[in-house]
Amino acid sequence: MTLNGVLDRAKPAVRWGLAHALPRTLMRREARRGDLQGRLVAAATKGHDLSGLFDEIRAAGPLAPGRYTWTTTTHAAVRELLSSNDFRTRSSMPDASRLGRLVTWSASDHVHPVRPPSLLAVEPPDHTRYRKLVTRVFTARAVEQLRERTQQIANQLLDELTHRGPVDLVKSYCGLLPVTVISEILGVRPQDHGRVLSFGAAAAPSLDFGLGWRAFRSVETALAQFDAWLGDHLEYLRRHPGDNLLSQLVAARDNGVGLTGTELKATAGLVLAAGFETTVNLLGNGIALLTRHPDQLALLRERPELWSNAVEEVLRHDPPVLLTGRTAVRDTEVAGVTLPRGAIVTTVLAGANRDPQVFTDPAAFDITRANARDHVSFGAGRHYCLGASLARMEGEIGLRTIFERFPGLRLLPGSSRRPTRILRGYEHLPATLT
Repeated sequence: MTLNGVLDRAKPAVRWGLAHALPRTLMRREARRGDLQGRLVAAATKGHDLSGLFDEIRAAGPLAPGRYTWTTTTHAAVRELLSSNDFRTRSSMPDASRLGRLVTWSASDHVHPVRPPSLLAVEPPDHTRYRKLVTRVFTARAVEQLRERTQQIANQLLDELTHRGPVDLVKSYCGLLPVTVISEILGVRPQDHGRVLSFGAAAAPSLDFGLGWRAFRSVETALAQFDAWLGDHLEYLRRHPGDNLLSQLVAARDNGVGLTGTELKATAGLVLAAGFETTVNLLGNGIALLTRHPDQLALLRERPELWSNAVEEVLRHDPPVLLTGRTAVRDTEVAGVTLPRGAIVTTVLAGANRDPQVFTDPAAFDITRANARDHVSFGAGRHYCLGASLARMEGEIGLRTIFERFPGLRLLPGSSRRPTRILRGYEHLPATLT
């Protein structure tokens, strides 16, 4: 084997080491030393209640200093950071250091939801052009037109659960509903639905960090397979356009210019990974919260018009994404704290949602909360979640329908949270349906 061949075979291990093994090791070490972010990340992987840590971080100031990053759970600071032009996503920042050059050298050619040209990882002017085209297709009206179909999918899935014994709701409902909707958005032919489901389940952890080697390789394999399948699928849609949103995106133009093939793949990859995992978590977290607060569920049965606000309160109280990060592109100031160029700030979305300066009695789960929608679970600024309307719609239909169909739904022992650091949700949610 040639030297180049040997080096190419080494690239996956280098990617894993830089993106997962190294940060995981550093976070564990800092957690043992008492670093607030390190402790937060460590506790998140064990499914612990994090509200006490949110308060500790907030008590340390609007931006709590750490060994490697600053951390904030203050609502105002999170919104300011995510909306500021003084900050960029880490993956969009050029890095001329040896480590940065190693990252560039080892990068995979396959589509990845958190690497350029994904909307999560690009900045203006590319982000402006890119998002303008995408938002022209993914409109609130387009999402609303999916409502009836989403209701049909939820009904069909629950029909299949009728008269069954105990079920794992994550596997049999929370996961199947969003991936079926995603298949509709992507214009997936019925014979390929099973493949897209497997792609989504395997690729979703790509949004996280600190993966073990086996999980990392599984993600890489799924993304490579999805990339290959997607190339053929996009070509099919060019020849046979349909009413689905991906067909519309393929045809979308701004001043005669559309998205490149790579950008189309990146958008589809983001829809698959982010749209799958976050909605799975929203549904699972919502089912768990409502079954553990029967007074709130009873109120929804009396006042079904509260379902929309109930979804907002689920998103606020137990959001699908724990945190995100930004890097300062120049010397700047946030919440009275001076930050140098290159400073990394971790914005804890779930912590900002518990800020007592914004939410009265923030630990309470209250579906009548007047300002529940003020949560930052979908981010803020130019990177505000493109799929927010879709997630809200799926969450409302998915939660309302299962509790209407099975009013005696009862969770069983054995539920477990995902051992992830950024994503927050259930891996298993066993239940009986009556």
